[in-house]
Amino acid sequence: MTTIASAPPTAARVLGPDELPVHAAELLADGFRVALVAGHDDGDAGLRAVYVFTGGGRRVELRVPLRREAPEVPSLAGVSFAAGRFEREMRDLFGIVPVDHPLPRRLVRHFHWPKGWYPMLADAGAPPEFGDVDGPYPFRTVEGPGVYEIPVGPVHAGMIGPGHFRFSVVGETILNLKARLWFTHRGVEKLFAGRRPDRGVELAERVSGDTSVGHTVAFCQAVEDALGWRVPADAARLRGVLLELERLYNHVADIGALCNDVGHGVLNSHAQRIRERLLRVNDAVTGHRLLRGAVRPGGAEVESLPDPSELSAIGADIAEIVALALDNTVVVDRFTGTAVLTTAQAADLGTLGYIARASGLAVDARHDHPALPDPVPRVHHTRTDGDVLSRFTVRAEEIAASVELITALVATLDGRLGAAAAPPEPPPAERSGVGITEGWRGTIVHRVELAADDTPTRVKIVDPSFFNWPALPVALADTIVPDFPLTNKSFNLSYPGNDL
Repeated sequence: MTTIASAPPTAARVLGPDELPVHAAELLADGFRVALVAGHDDGDAGLRAVYVFTGGGRRVELRVPLRREAPEVPSLAGVSFAAGRFEREMRDLFGIVPVDHPLPRRLVRHFHWPKGWYPMLADAGAPPEFGDVDGPYPFRTVEGPGVYEIPVGPVHAGMIGPGHFRFSVVGETILNLKARLWFTHRGVEKLFAGRRPDRGVELAERVSGDTSVGHTVAFCQAVEDALGWRVPADAARLRGVLLELERLYNHVADIGALCNDVGHGVLNSHAQRIRERLLRVNDAVTGHRLLRGAVRPGGAEVESLPDPSELSAIGADIAEIVALALDNTVVVDRFTGTAVLTTAQAADLGTLGYIARASGLAVDARHDHPALPDPVPRVHHTRTDGDVLSRFTVRAEEIAASVELITALVATLDGRLGAAAAPPEPPPAERSGVGITEGWRGTIVHRVELAADDTPTRVKIVDPSFFNWPALPVALADTIVPDFPLTNKSFNLSYPGNDL
């Protein structure tokens, strides 16, 4: 049976806090990016900060043990915007202090959360009564003739998560936007502790409901990496099929919603019709409309394979909707030049997925961290100006590419519906692993630490929305308020994927 490794080996280094900035700067200068930063509670041994850097298909992990009585790390915010946000998250959840951070205020814990209570510590216990308010939140004040504020949320119409948006506006032009998230800390990462990996799949599928496959694959890859578990090639192909099916039904929904936001409701109706057809394909393939239940550690199994001829017809149907949208001058006028995120801005913020690719960055874990036995062709994007039109066309081009990739994978599978390998039997010891996959929104990273009995003791999850939320206010500068819903949909970021 042909197998493939779940991930390349990780180079791990144990450092003192003072050594961290030099090593991190060297990795960043060598083209690596900060993919994950995680706090850890090691009991009597103290606390620990773990930094995962990725680049060129390689992974480097820096582990920094810390004293429990004074857990401090030098801030990396000056060299990496993403690292600065991870540091604030780690401080809020573990009490690990990033020294000399340029923006030391709270990120995750809102100001009604009690001071000194860090929910991810092992002895945190139940949430105490809210009190001892540390705030109000210091929203940036914009002043000047005719400037006014528009608060939106956190409660919104429809079935979406909570988020507060505060606009500073003159006339209709947005001068500044602050997005305030983390209204629901669900404690998902802590719920993984002590669950067998096969039970952990149930949680991974629900990290962000529209990304069930992406998060499950990343979690399983992390477990497999920790155990040295080699996955059958057919299991990797089946996972690839499921990832692309997940990309299809989400992208077509976004294409329809974008048309709807500029008044072309007929195209949205047809896009939702196609989405329903794809959800029925999902149900036939896995027994679940959101593709749950097919991926597990060591393998994957489906009830049927998608019919390439049906997917080809669906792809042609979507292409017709896209053509009708781009032939409509009102649609194109509203999309073109709206909410531009430049290449430099996208790179500085560390954006991922279709948002990064629409701004000209070739960021895609399918190529940067391949998991399939055969190379995945790169998609040539015809427009990368970073505006709404670019984010629309990137989705359309990825839909066509996904149909082609699924067709190729189904042909290679030749009717085989499942493949799995038994886990190896390594000597009992604590182990860690990292899983990286390209979900439909962008690169997803999971890191697990397993006890000697293979149950997770710590799971850290990074949804691409964590990287991409800060890009939304940047793109909206100098955009008019009526274009906020359109821009927001062109990003389509996950609240639950961010508010873990």
